[in-house]
Amino acid sequence: MMTFKFEYIWTDGYRPLPHIRSKVMVRQQEAFDGKVESLPEWGFDGSSTKQAEGHSSDCILKPVRIYPDPTRDHTYLVLCEVFNADHTAHRTNNRAKIVAADEGDFWWGFEQEYVLMTDDGRPLGFPSGGFPEPQGPYYCALGYHNVAGREIVEEHMDACIAAGVGISGTNSEVMLGQWEFQVFGKGTKRACDDLLMARYLLYRISEKFKCVVELEPKPIKGDWNGSGMHSNFSTSHTRDEGGEDYITALAAGFADYHQEHLAVYGAHNEQRLTGQHETASMDQFKFGVSDRGASIRIPLYTVEHDWKGYLEDRRPASNADPYQVANRIMKTVTEVHAKIAK
Repeated sequence: MMTFKFEYIWTDGYRPLPHIRSKVMVRQQEAFDGKVESLPEWGFDGSSTKQAEGHSSDCILKPVRIYPDPTRDHTYLVLCEVFNADHTAHRTNNRAKIVAADEGDFWWGFEQEYVLMTDDGRPLGFPSGGFPEPQGPYYCALGYHNVAGREIVEEHMDACIAAGVGISGTNSEVMLGQWEFQVFGKGTKRACDDLLMARYLLYRISEKFKCVVELEPKPIKGDWNGSGMHSNFSTSHTRDEGGEDYITALAAGFADYHQEHLAVYGAHNEQRLTGQHETASMDQFKFGVSDRGASIRIPLYTVEHDWKGYLEDRRPASNADPYQVANRIMKTVTEVHAKIAK
């Protein structure tokens, strides 16, 4: 018999910013086939996570995806959906709300920005009681005075690769102590699952370094860039057929749904979407080619490939729920595509 550990991972009911939670199950068995279907459902106290009342507190964890744990032997990371005691999807289970039959047709590239903070609420690299030189030299930077926290970022990237998370890159960002990693995935649920697991690994690794991973979209006020979760998306139609008329009409069509998108694009996003610091204004929708001040950016890659490729929604905040973001984008693309096809 062997001893296996399975860490069940889910998101809680805190609002406006849910937390990632986890608990470990230890099992003695001859072997494990690595299949999520081989794992049992498990319960937890929903009254402690704002997902149930104390008088009826049991919630159910249903495994939906599994990753090998890169830091522990015979251990697996088990991403779960939350269900009520009657086995209906919990109101906080945004993954279960993705019901589009063609969700597998969507490809995603999420750009997760974040800030590494000290216990006193200052980004790594900021001098005590003051500020560093104005932003400019920190983006994709090198050197002791221009970057802070690289050892955390490197360990996180290696952990994601070892776990099979679809991480596709990382770089330091515009503000000192601010970083970004990118996750690419074919299929909506897969891509969102990988992003959530990448966040989990980042939180866990940061514990060792005694620093705080901050997903607040504007953690430092003033003339400093905020943090977003830029969401790049494509369908078989944008990738294989495209065309200037279609791509521009698709981008323009998002204007009719601007408020619906902002409603699920993260908390405190109005502090970030000001029309400055590489953002569009919260109050105005616009799209453009290679325009990082646009709501929807048409990348140069798409233009140079005969208008075939992907688009980027630059509005989601760094703390946004990827399942809600992707679900809203899918709905808009589907509706706008139908209008264009008429």
